[in-house]
Amino acid sequence: MATKTREGQLVEAFVTLADTLVVGYDLLDLLHSLVSKCVPLFEASAAGIILTDEEEFEVVASTNERSRLVEILQLRSGSGPCVESVITGHSVSVPDIDASGPKWPRFRHGALEQGFGSMFSVPMRLRATTIGSLNLFWERTGGLPEEDSPTVQALADVATIGILQERALRESDVARQQLQYALSSRVVIEQAKGVVAYTRGASMDEAFTLIRTHARSNGVPLADVAAQIVSGDLAL
Repeated sequence: MATKTREGQLVEAFVTLADTLVVGYDLLDLLHSLVSKCVPLFEASAAGIILTDEEEFEVVASTNERSRLVEILQLRSGSGPCVESVITGHSVSVPDIDASGPKWPRFRHGALEQGFGSMFSVPMRLRATTIGSLNLFWERTGGLPEEDSPTVQALADVATIGILQERALRESDVARQQLQYALSSRVVIEQAKGVVAYTRGASMDEAFTLIRTHARSNGVPLADVAAQIVSGDLAL
């Protein structure tokens, strides 16, 4: 099979996100699809998404445990590029984490410890509402080329519309319910990853791949599969 061109991958990413505007979808699977497509598109080492319900931030999607840990570190300290992007509603570029200075000491230490040299965060926003950030990590320094910044923002914007979409625009409770579902489901998914990793002798990343593959193959929401694993009704 021929390798897709970058343009082909980008079209595929936008088509996947656009589908959420007209058909039913699994919110968590949408977010994981977005971060998974961003890694090869922008030659990143990892990608992740944090969402907020205006009271707390949570990591709801990540391509590997290293980026998830860095994002969690920022949320716990209340500072870092990911958090700043949500608060300000603007993109935040860190082309050299080691030289980022004293602004985010815990982020700097944690990111370097996980082997990352640069990162880029864009807000997930719709008009005046910012619901989270899409975050890219690289092991090298340099970060995201300037010409790619609008493309990353465009992907984040379409994903945001997919999350809120018309139902949420008509009724604000729907948006809150969608976000709360993603935030609360994160807990059971992490528990399920731990169960599968233990029983299969696999890494957490491998465990999540098994869970997600089963969910997509059987047309079952990711959170439902995770709940079945945690309750013992399903073994992978």
